Amino acid sequence: MNTATRDGAASWTPNEPPSVDWLGRNLDCGRCVNQGLLAGGKCQPAFSCVFDRYAKRIDRFFRWNPGLANDYLEYPYFEVRAVASRSADVFRLVGLMHDPDETVRLHVALRLPQRLLAELRKDPDREVRIRVAHRLDANMLVEMADDPDYFVRKLVAQRLPLPLLPRMVADPDQEVRLAVAARLQVPALLALRNDPEVAVRRAVVHRLPVGLLPEMAGDPAWEVRWEVAQYADPALARRLLLDAEAEVRDAARARLNTLEPEARHG
Repeated sequence: MNTATRDGAASWTPNEPPSVDWLGRNLDCGRCVNQGLLAGGKCQPAFSCVFDRYAKRIDRFFRWNPGLANDYLEYPYFEVRAVASRSADVFRLVGLMHDPDETVRLHVALRLPQRLLAELRKDPDREVRIRVAHRLDANMLVEMADDPDYFVRKLVAQRLPLPLLPRMVADPDQEVRLAVAARLQVPALLALRNDPEVAVRRAVVHRLPVGLLPEMAGDPAWEVRWEVAQYADPALARRLLLDAEAEVRDAARARLNTLEPEARHG
């Protein structure tokens, strides 16, 4: 499709769909309320039009006419409301916080001030709550620690203030507990030593002080004991030379080979 740019120069917009309104009807610039904008080069058929079904054309319209965004916050087509919310006055976004379309609420969540953003913590759409978890002040995230979606809880675990993080050590999802293990400090971290998942216990080993590693050297999973061998002091490494698993013994031997030269030159 050959269209025109704002300054009148020809421009190609390949692979764009036909120019129709959101109900699939043909557009008639001659009957449009924005005829004055067309004459002034502030909109162009099949390229920049607020009444077009194609979101990119709607976006171009508001990029050229951001001051008109407030006028379209109640337009029946959700794409228009969503794109208009990017340029509208912030105080006008309150009316869109509970818009029936999640795409609109997603855009609104990018701009709401913290006090209003907090009201979207229980939004029915997970994508909206994910965006809230990214933006909301960390001190206001604790109410999202029990979100029904694991990815939302994972984001919370990555951002929640450390004093509040221990409440998430029993989260039902492994990915969430891994995020918790990556941040918790001793002694709170010790609550995950007996986690049911090997990956979580390995993450705990990775962050434990060397002096606390011996009690995990007897873990039932050889992968955890192998992880212990990576950080063991000489005494613990020698103990692991007797492990029942060859991979653990090999890791302990490699650890000793690393430690002994360091001890001689230390």
